[in-house]
Amino acid sequence: MNEGRDLDHLEYPLVERRKTLPDPCEKEKRVNLWTLIKDNIGKDLSRVCLPVYFNEPISSLQKCFEDLEYSYLLDRAYKYGKRGDGLMRVLHVAAFAISAYSSSEGRHRKPFNPLLGETYEADYPDKGVRFLSEKVSHHPTIIACHSEGNGWKLWADSNLKTKFWGHAIQLDPVGVLTLEFADGEVFQWSKVTTTIYNVIVGKLYCGHHGMLHIKGNQQYSCKINFKKQSLVDRNPHQVHGLVEDEKGHVLASIFGKWDDSIFYVSGDINAKPKGYNPVSEAFLLWRRVRAPAGLTKYNLTSFAVTVNELTPGLKEKLPPTDSRLRPDQRHLENGEYDKADAEKLRLEKRQRMSRKLQESGWKPRWFQRDDASGTFHYTGGYWEAREQRSWDGCPHIFS
Repeated sequence: MNEGRDLDHLEYPLVERRKTLPDPCEKEKRVNLWTLIKDNIGKDLSRVCLPVYFNEPISSLQKCFEDLEYSYLLDRAYKYGKRGDGLMRVLHVAAFAISAYSSSEGRHRKPFNPLLGETYEADYPDKGVRFLSEKVSHHPTIIACHSEGNGWKLWADSNLKTKFWGHAIQLDPVGVLTLEFADGEVFQWSKVTTTIYNVIVGKLYCGHHGMLHIKGNQQYSCKINFKKQSLVDRNPHQVHGLVEDEKGHVLASIFGKWDDSIFYVSGDINAKPKGYNPVSEAFLLWRRVRAPAGLTKYNLTSFAVTVNELTPGLKEKLPPTDSRLRPDQRHLENGEYDKADAEKLRLEKRQRMSRKLQESGWKPRWFQRDDASGTFHYTGGYWEAREQRSWDGCPHIFS
């Protein structure tokens, strides 16, 4: 296989970030999952109160930022398009969309459900990325996010519908991701279904399945099939995709695994002669960076380990709504499990008032719903307020 075409890498400053989580302060107590959820079969699990044992020390707002671990693919996509190679641009967009699933391997605990108005910022100069997310609705739960990089902007709002079917938990994302390059080319797609299997008995594992359709506003689009994993599948996590022009002609094929690497070949791989092996002609688009074995008991990636970190001087710059300041999540990260449970219960009681707050006219601080599309868009002003450390209108939701 080939390692892809030559393209100069962008140079970003080196930022020292932590390599692992703090050592736990106490021993964790196991909890029987079946006794907690046996009466909730077929229900939306996002509304079921579970002890902190079933959480990882990351909020859903931060989980959205994890999708940008391989943001360099968008930097490269922008540069390819800028020099007139639209095909390589859409191929890198496709690789980026697939790479967002790689961090889910081995991650079986749920992120914290944010409070209404909770926010998360990520300013990563070492990636050339700024990111902001906010919980903009409690019922239904909707998270809006906006990020900017070198020559591109990415925004989305998402509502995750969760169902428990006894042996499995099904997660159905609702929402559209929009990627806009500085030259005006736009791509949109929606995420595929995720299922967590063997919840009660057997080895726990997750799979992603369905069709991910990347629609472009200019020349190219891409359809990617995430193959559903079977019980006897010896080669799981496979994805296959085709890039088409506006006339429906197939120009390139994508294949690989969402948890490992993605390659492409020219033309329609399905139209090749019988016995054709694409390996010798394939070019690498993306390869996953694997975390050291046993990095955390939550199976976080090296990138995920950094998202809840309070780097020196950061706390003073954050609004009182930032996920890093959430006490139950911080206690869980520190291995203070009794304190985490107590704080989670306190905040969940407070969260029950959110519906009344929303119905009485509450509005998001940094996002606004577009009347035409129904989606939430960033209204601006966050980074300016951060510069001035002026957080008027940001309530102390964790106190």
